Amino acid sequence: MKSRYALALPTAVALGLALTACSPSEPGPAEEPEYQSAAPSETDAAASAPAVLPAGEPQVIATGLDTPWSVAFLGDTALISDRDDGDIVELLPGGETRVIGTVAGVVHESESGLLGLAVDDQDRLYAYSTGADGNRIQRFALTGEPGSLGLGDPETLLDGIPSAPYHDGGRIAISPDGMLYATTGDAGNRDDAQDLDSLGGKILRMTLDGGVPDDNPYPGSLVYSYGHRNPQGLAWAVDGTMFAAEFGQDTWDELNIIEPGGNYGWPVVEGISDGGDEDDYIDPVQQWNPDDASPSGIAIIEGTIFIANLRGEVLRAVPVADPGAATEYYGGEFGRIRAVTASPEGDLWFTTSNTDGRGDPGGDDDRLVSVELG
Repeated sequence: MKSRYALALPTAVALGLALTACSPSEPGPAEEPEYQSAAPSETDAAASAPAVLPAGEPQVIATGLDTPWSVAFLGDTALISDRDDGDIVELLPGGETRVIGTVAGVVHESESGLLGLAVDDQDRLYAYSTGADGNRIQRFALTGEPGSLGLGDPETLLDGIPSAPYHDGGRIAISPDGMLYATTGDAGNRDDAQDLDSLGGKILRMTLDGGVPDDNPYPGSLVYSYGHRNPQGLAWAVDGTMFAAEFGQDTWDELNIIEPGGNYGWPVVEGISDGGDEDDYIDPVQQWNPDDASPSGIAIIEGTIFIANLRGEVLRAVPVADPGAATEYYGGEFGRIRAVTASPEGDLWFTTSNTDGRGDPGGDDDRLVSVELG
């Protein structure tokens, strides 16, 4: 498998040092994990955004959340998806929460349920969830004002996405070009990932009404990239470079740079290959053993990619300018970490995932945590 991406990635002065050292007042990184990278250590492009890192002590801003999967913002108000019950929860100013509505027909079994959320510039909410006939993407009007929000009737934009109790993908995001992207898993049917007629094992790109954009790589198709096993992280750097995080099988989890029409190899290959007959597939820019990672949500803030890790129980910081490098934070301190996002104030927020049936929840789990960046 070869790396075919055409990068416009920045180089920042002393960026590598900034991501491997902290001042005494900053939280120290965990021990560096063993990982491999297909990316060069430096790029030649001009810097476009500085790297930022956690600074100061993390602050818990909400407790008692039930299987939170995604966080999206309506202005300054955070909306959180409850995977198992299908509830959409509003975070109130004091850290309390209230349910604004429940997505009807959500089927929860193991990893399936109410997953990704996104809000557009018309204050409409998009939700990716598992229904009786597969995964689907729905849009909802939001009624009322913060503190008393309500959920309107659903409009189904896309359904029939392959579903299973596992490998459901589920992250949705609105890109800088105003399109709606969705990650889908192979739902246990590995061959679907290489089948361009299947919606499974893909990253999909659509208009906000669910239509096929004219400039998609395959005419008439929502498929933007394929050969994915179970991607759950999706974000864009300031220069438009698109990154995605993906769960591997037993060998390697991945961080990928996504190209339109790109084939990322699953199930033919997992992680960085040794070449040979696998040269038609795109290598990840970084990979980790699943015990150290299991990456779910990602967020890019300034020049840093932040990755939430479940089994690894760490927050990982990767410089956009050097995507083969990484620094870990909070190893084991919060347990499983599912979602990560930038708050309206520019802080980093992340949610734990200790009540999802695979963690060891404490008395105040699950939690929403904030940390300043600097």
